[in-house]
Amino acid sequence: MFAPKERNMKIHVLAMAVVVVLGFYLKLNLTEWCFITLTIALVIGSELFNTAIETIVDMVSPEKNPKAKLAKDISAAAVLAFSIGAAIIGMIIFIPKLPL
Repeated sequence: MFAPKERNMKIHVLAMAVVVVLGFYLKLNLTEWCFITLTIALVIGSELFNTAIETIVDMVSPEKNPKAKLAKDISAAAVLAFSIGAAIIGMIIFIPKLPL
């Protein structure tokens, strides 16, 4: 069974759980669920790709190497970009539904 070991993956899985619970509480419609599901899949998928890239880079280049660091930084930046996009989509969907 999949058990997230990476700290950032644990954060993303926790955020996903909060979003799903909030989605049920606020009674999201089908279209909103589709966007939420897609953004969750993109963030979790990008985090998995990032972990794979970092693992491969560590295997191929165990010593310090500026190009290895660059590859790891770029893959982490991709996760950040997807996470920011997901947060924006979440705000667009959830903020109007919140009882303020």
